[in-house]
Amino acid sequence: MLLDARKPLASPIEEVIAQAGQVILGKEGQIRLAMACILARGHLLIEDVPGVGKTTLSHALARLLGLDYQRIQFTSDILPADVIGVSIFDRDSSTFRFHPGPIFAQIILADEINRASPKAQSALLEAMEEHQVTAEGETRPLPEPFFVIATQNPLHQVGTFPLPESQLDRFLMRINLGYPDAKAERALLMGEERRDMIAHLKPAMTTAQLLELQKAVPMMQVSEALLDYVQALINHTRHSPRYAQGLSPRAGLAVLRAAQAWAMMKGRRQVLPEDVQAILPSVVSHRVHGSADAAKGGFEAAKDLLGNVAIP
Repeated sequence: MLLDARKPLASPIEEVIAQAGQVILGKEGQIRLAMACILARGHLLIEDVPGVGKTTLSHALARLLGLDYQRIQFTSDILPADVIGVSIFDRDSSTFRFHPGPIFAQIILADEINRASPKAQSALLEAMEEHQVTAEGETRPLPEPFFVIATQNPLHQVGTFPLPESQLDRFLMRINLGYPDAKAERALLMGEERRDMIAHLKPAMTTAQLLELQKAVPMMQVSEALLDYVQALINHTRHSPRYAQGLSPRAGLAVLRAAQAWAMMKGRRQVLPEDVQAILPSVVSHRVHGSADAAKGGFEAAKDLLGNVAIP
C-alpha cells in the first residue's frame, strides 16, 4: 500500500526542492542530497567555510517540511545538559522537574558542532542512533521524525575540535555547499534578504506525508546484481592498499538506504547503479581515508572508489 501511495506524494518532494532552490541559489544537487538524507531517515553533516548558506539551508528545509526546528549553537563551553536538558528542584511540589533541552525537536541544527568539546559532542550520540535520550536515569523518546543537521567549519580554522569517528559514523551523509557560481552570486547580491525569504516559505508537505515517504524508502526494489555492486564497493575499501581502513557494515546499509531514497526521488521503484553512484561520495567521504601511500581522502577517495570498481 505504501508503494501505491508513494506516486502522488512525489510532487511535494519536488516542491520542497524547488522552493529551497529559490533560497539557496545554484545548489540543487546539494539540496537533493539533503532531501534524500531526510527520506532515508539519516542525519546530515555540512562542512564548509562560514557564510555559504549552511544554516539557511537547514532552516529552509524545516519550514518547507513543516517540522519543529531548534538551533543549538555549539561553543567551547557548552555542556551536555545544555543540549539534553536538566532537572530543576520545584519548591511547590518538593520534587525535581525535568526541563527538556533543545534536542526535543524534529529538526536540530547543531551549528558549528566541531567548536564544542568532545564531551558536549557526545550528547548527540544516543539521540542520533536511538532517537531517544537518557538523562538522570530516565529514557525519554524524541519526536518523529527526528533529523540532525550539523555544520562544521574546516579543521584548519581556529577553535575547532575534530569529530571522533563514532560521531562521524552517525551521519548518513556529508556534503559541501561551496561558493556559488557568478550568476547565482549576482542574483544573491541583487535579491531579497535570505532570512526574509525563509519567513515567507510555506510547508510543501505534511508530517504524515513525510513519515509515509520515509516508510516507503526501504521498499524500493533492490536486485541481486545491485547488491553485488554495493558489496564490491565495500570490499574494495577493505582489501585495497589505497585505504587506511575499510567501510563497515553500517556504511554498507547507509549506501543502500540512501540509494533507495534517491531512486524514489527519481520516480522509480527499483534501485539502479546510477543511484548508488549519485549518493556514494556523500555517504562514504567521512568514512574512508586514504592510506599514507594514496595521499587521498574524503571526497577524492570516494570518487576514486567509483572509478576503480566496475558495475557487475
